[in-house]
Amino acid sequence: MKRVVLAESDDETDFFQTIMEHRDTLMNIAYSYLRNRHDALEAVQEMTCRAWIKHSSLKDKRAFKSWIIRILIYVCIDEQRRRKRAVPLPDDELEKAINEPVLGEMNDDKLAMWTVLQKVKPKYRHVLLLKYYNDMTLSEIAAILRKPEGTVKTWQHKGLEQLRKLMINREVWQDE
Repeated sequence: MKRVVLAESDDETDFFQTIMEHRDTLMNIAYSYLRNRHDALEAVQEMTCRAWIKHSSLKDKRAFKSWIIRILIYVCIDEQRRRKRAVPLPDDELEKAINEPVLGEMNDDKLAMWTVLQKVKPKYRHVLLLKYYNDMTLSEIAAILRKPEGTVKTWQHKGLEQLRKLMINREVWQDE
């Protein structure tokens, strides 16, 4: 955490080094939203640019990590919206994108869960992604989302409840 203090200076090198200390967490979060390594890299780059532009507006320098993660989530949501407006990929390109190597080894269970997770209400999905795909604590998630920890716990509970309901009718889960 010693570099967080440096994030408040106008030195671009110090700012970049502070971002680099959190690069693995940032990449994992971006990947959990975008499911593509290239898009995750671009999202982290965009987040870094937005954070640098707005770094003087950060009031509590100790909240730097949660601040950049929140920016990254907004960048990822913007990219997801852009994708919905884009033309779908041909089947062979889609197959290649699905089989692309993943951060942290994506197994069949996680991939199947990902398709079901897309049907969960977005605010609940954010909590579940940060908690179960990125191993964040509820207090860290609360700081990132700027919500009380109790709200985050409720969203986690409701998100898991929605997942259970969606998974009841899936044969994949019943066969195991």
